Order: sequence, then structure tokens, then C-alpha cells
Amino acid sequence: MPRKYVYHSTEFKLRLIQACLSGEGSRETIARQHKISPYLLQSWIDKYRRGELSEDLERKERIREYEVKIAALERKVGQLTMEVDLLKKLRQGVRKKSDKPSVISGPAVVPSRKDATS
Repeated sequence: MPRKYVYHSTEFKLRLIQACLSGEGSRETIARQHKISPYLLQSWIDKYRRGELSEDLERKERIREYEVKIAALERKVGQLTMEVDLLKKLRQGVRKKSDKPSVISGPAVVPSRKDATS
């Protein structure tokens, strides 16, 4: 079974670290309450003590998330641009086949080659 990775915000991590460091509970108790590993909480505490866990990092994470969203939107814009170009080309092809398209009725009807009664 593949592992499921859960993203925890910096705010969440800092809240748990502060609870642990202020003596609100043991590392194991706080970890159990929030359904995370005590070893994970300890690694967050270590990062916090080394200065690697701060609001600046949260901003960097948010920027990374925005960059991913922007890239997805740029891909969508590119796809839609290609679709619009294709539709324009198809519409121009239809206009060339019919002499005078009408706004109300659309392109002129092309008579069939066979007689309608046969």
C-alpha cells in the first residue's frame, strides 16, 4: 500500500512546537492528540531550534504553491488558445465553401447530388 504524505502548515507545526516547549504536554501526548509521529514532532522541534522553521519559510511555501497554480493556469490558457485558433480555422473553412452565409440561417444549403425522390 503506497504511503500517504500529509502536508502540515508552518503555523500548525509552530503551534505544536510551542505547546511541547511550554510544557502543555509531552512530545508523545501532543503527537498522539494530533495523530502524528512523536519522531516527526521532534524533527520539527529540532528544525525550530536550528532556525529552519519560521514565517519566512511559510512565505516560501506559499510562493511555491502559487507558482504551481500559475503554471497550471498558463497550461490551461495555452490549451484554450489552441482551441480558439482551431475553431477560427474551421469557421473560415466553412465560409469558403458557402457563398453568402446568413446571420439568421447560417451557411447556404448545398443541394444533394442525387434526386430527392430516388
